[in-house]
Amino acid sequence: MIKTKMTELFGIQYPIMQGGMQHLGVPELAAAVSEAGGLGTINVTIFPEPENLRAAIRKTKSLTNKPFAVNLSLIPSLRPGKDLFQQVDVMMEEGVAAIETAGASPKELAEVLAANKDRIKWIHKAACVKHAKKAESLGADLVTIAGFEVAGHPYKDEVGTIVLSNRTSRELTVPVLAAGGITDGRGLVAALALGCEGVVMGTRFVASKECWIHENFKNWIVNAEEADTAICQRTINNMVRVANNGAAKKCLEMEAQGATLEQLMSVISGKKGHAAYESGDIDGGMFGIGPAIGLIHDIPSVKEIIDGMVAEADAVLARLSAMNA
Repeated sequence: MIKTKMTELFGIQYPIMQGGMQHLGVPELAAAVSEAGGLGTINVTIFPEPENLRAAIRKTKSLTNKPFAVNLSLIPSLRPGKDLFQQVDVMMEEGVAAIETAGASPKELAEVLAANKDRIKWIHKAACVKHAKKAESLGADLVTIAGFEVAGHPYKDEVGTIVLSNRTSRELTVPVLAAGGITDGRGLVAALALGCEGVVMGTRFVASKECWIHENFKNWIVNAEEADTAICQRTINNMVRVANNGAAKKCLEMEAQGATLEQLMSVISGKKGHAAYESGDIDGGMFGIGPAIGLIHDIPSVKEIIDGMVAEADAVLARLSAMNA
């Protein structure tokens, strides 16, 4: 067991949280992470209606009796349904341990979340110190700080995880979790050394036995290097870090030619990405993934991933302790 404020707050063994992972954030993966001692996460984006979400929460509970979180994207194009408050009500009614808001300001939900701390813990994912401070001021119980290495949507400032984690953990009083580029025990210890109380991982869990994505994508990760990602959608002010596959290259080509959002949707739509995940067509859609792929060389179970992280973290801590003997 690695004891931090995060593990104490949720009553979990290890300070390791699964990222939202959009289409991949399903009950089976979330339950596997929680069963292995971390904090699993399901993603509202793929359960857009309240009753869909309720069913997903209950499915997760049927697979684990341990705490898990629900990721709620506040990005306008990804917002589920018409009423975020209905989604939050379902989470509280079903007894979810935590809600993770991300993608935009959580101001509209702040009052209800801050008023229900006894029912659900609130994690907000920020990508710069300013937004992290704002989330704390609004009442967030924990803040995840996502460095530029993060898969999905990094921030325009392009500041890395080390600097952001270090500064954010110094300037906030609530526990801070580090995200972006972390896959193993070395990364976990580094985050703790920088003052964080835990880590959030997405890319590592894509290459796991429990992740439903087609094996072609997992094998691509194993054979990829850290430079095999691309930043797309800069021209529409919605930067995304993805695998540098055929879809990403086509997107960048279209952006260079001045394509509009409507034109880009033929390449970047979530439906195309989901279909590619199912079919195994590596170039068929955008594949959100981070440079941490350079550190991934196998496709183990979630339990093996987490057990391996903890064992490596223990070894690193022992090595550091010996240096100070």
